[in-house]
Amino acid sequence: MSDSKCDSQFYSVQVADSTFTVLKRYQQLKSIGSGAQGIVCAAFDTVLGINVAVKKLSRPFQNQTHAKRAYRELVLLKCVNHKNIISLLNVFTPQKTLEEFQDVYLVMELMDANLCQVIHMELDHERMSYLLYQMLCGIKHLHSAGIIHRDLKPSNIVVKSDCTLKILDFGLARTACTNFMMTPYVVTRYYRAPEVILGMGYKENALKYWTLWH
Repeated sequence: MSDSKCDSQFYSVQVADSTFTVLKRYQQLKSIGSGAQGIVCAAFDTVLGINVAVKKLSRPFQNQTHAKRAYRELVLLKCVNHKNIISLLNVFTPQKTLEEFQDVYLVMELMDANLCQVIHMELDHERMSYLLYQMLCGIKHLHSAGIIHRDLKPSNIVVKSDCTLKILDFGLARTACTNFMMTPYVVTRYYRAPEVILGMGYKENALKYWTLWH
């Protein structure tokens, strides 16, 4: 990684194929993952004295769809407060004017692994039960807040070494209605409920629990 000065508050670093322009409080950036919504780096927050995850949203204003996803994720992370939902610690942009505005960075808790990695570990019944319990608690909280995640899958569920579990990535989330039609292209293919694949009206609980048990 190489860096260069941006202004008194920010500096730029090259991480893989992307340039991160971040507040100087975030140091030691290291790429830990990427997806359709953006690139995520681990960093050390020199103000709070903790390790954090810094997510750069991928072209959030490229079109209306990207802008809506960025807005939904930001609003939901700010509004949802639960121990099994990832916490938003900070949000910022290095641009100073509306004309320049193009990058959004979200700073969140840093976890140790996602469920894709944990699935391949040998876990005893007690730990497996505790992980499942936390998933259900997180989903129940989202349901009580009228939120459908729409992309619940192992890579969007993260854990720490003490088995603390949190749900993240709300770019596709929507407010729940009693019954409505949903595009068949949301939710990662292998976790789509039959109602979603067939483009049928569905109840939000059915979608969440189909994903959970598959």
